[in-house]
Amino acid sequence: MADTHFDVIIIGSGPGGYVAAIRAAQLGLKTAIVEKQHLGGICLNWGCIPTKALLRSAEIYHYMRHAKDYGLSAEKVSYDPTAVVQRSRGVSKRLNEGVGFLMKKNKITVIWGEASVDAPGKITVKTSDPRIKTEPPKGVLGEGSYQAKHIVVATGARPRVLPGLEQDGKLVWTYFEAMVAPKIPKSLLVVGSGAIGIEFASFFRTMGAEVTVVEVLPQILPVEDAEIAALARKQFEKQGIRIMTSTKVTKLDRKADSVVATIDAGDGKPVAAEFERVISAVGVVGNIENLGLEKLGVKTDRGCIVIDGYGRTNVPGIYAIGDVAGPPMLAHKAEHEGVICIEAIKDLKPHPMDRSLIPGCTYCHPQIASVGLTEAKAKAAGKDIRVGRFPFAGNGKAIALGEDQGLVKVIFDSKTGQLLGAHMIGAEVTELIQGYVVAMNLETTEQELMHTIFPHPTLSEMMKEAVLDAYGRALNM
Repeated sequence: MADTHFDVIIIGSGPGGYVAAIRAAQLGLKTAIVEKQHLGGICLNWGCIPTKALLRSAEIYHYMRHAKDYGLSAEKVSYDPTAVVQRSRGVSKRLNEGVGFLMKKNKITVIWGEASVDAPGKITVKTSDPRIKTEPPKGVLGEGSYQAKHIVVATGARPRVLPGLEQDGKLVWTYFEAMVAPKIPKSLLVVGSGAIGIEFASFFRTMGAEVTVVEVLPQILPVEDAEIAALARKQFEKQGIRIMTSTKVTKLDRKADSVVATIDAGDGKPVAAEFERVISAVGVVGNIENLGLEKLGVKTDRGCIVIDGYGRTNVPGIYAIGDVAGPPMLAHKAEHEGVICIEAIKDLKPHPMDRSLIPGCTYCHPQIASVGLTEAKAKAAGKDIRVGRFPFAGNGKAIALGEDQGLVKVIFDSKTGQLLGAHMIGAEVTELIQGYVVAMNLETTEQELMHTIFPHPTLSEMMKEAVLDAYGRALNM
């Protein structure tokens, strides 16, 4: 008979859940993880990873179409949308299998099904999968009652649905349907200009769709620094993406193979426009339902579980990490939160989560990356600041790459030299931002960054030049 008693049970195997399980196993805790559909969760299967595979295909297609810019020639350039999607799904499958391997390697028991928390320390798992009901694979358990002193909820989030914008799988998509599009639509409306909306707008535009983005707020990419967002908008519009800010989609009329959207810019003159397909990218909401949390009195707020800096809820023995525990809803935040939660359970006294040090990345073209305070937020906090900027046009590597459009921006506290925020737009900035994250985590000052030798020729040199610029010392501008 299978053992049903554990030290830790984690509900959900996304980046937060599976990383927390591995850390628990490393620390000698007897660990189980409950999953109802895919090891690796949304990120590996329907989010971060497969979208990057799609965007990589779009990037290569873009370079092939612009081969002349590099002294090359490529004739009759085309693509197979089915093959593009198949590659993306193959990447996900490989990583999904990798998580399964990690569970076995770390001797973590996988329980297949949907969990509900009956009481602190006790869960019930139900499954509709007949394979698990009849003959569970080795090392995998199914329906039943399980006990653990510590229960970690890591159930992630799902697309937010607005009334009238409900997805139907054919005409109106969420990121699930957009990721496996059978063909590239001739025209596409993207509702919402956060990271998900902008990434899909960038992908489909590169692949040839006529794309319109509608954003209810005055700025696209609302969490980003206003200067970076303005540069992004300029680049997107140059690529042919139509962007409408301070605008709402108030109605969708679905026809046989198209959608007529009523678009209201607040001027009292709503207009109707027809699109082949619509992507609703208006955010996500935590998966807190059907877990038994209400009856236990677990505190929630705006669709997410309320936690402290260590993943603890208001009910002893019940924890939450990742998207279900609130923004920013990012995989790397979930992973770090999972490690903190487990180390706190083991009383290793980890540092609590510092949300000001969580970087954000958007993998559109051009890429966008940021960490810390925007210029507006630094001013609103009453900080006396110094701002430094360095353009890609002043960097030799960027020019050699043919990627001379972009900007690196840094914000310092003028009194202490503390780096308060960093914001970038341009080629490969998602790979550069970690340098500033490390600097902020180490409480590095402007002097230490100025004394650091950056290799030449690299894009990273712009990071130092931006710091120098904040203090009137830029060398190549």
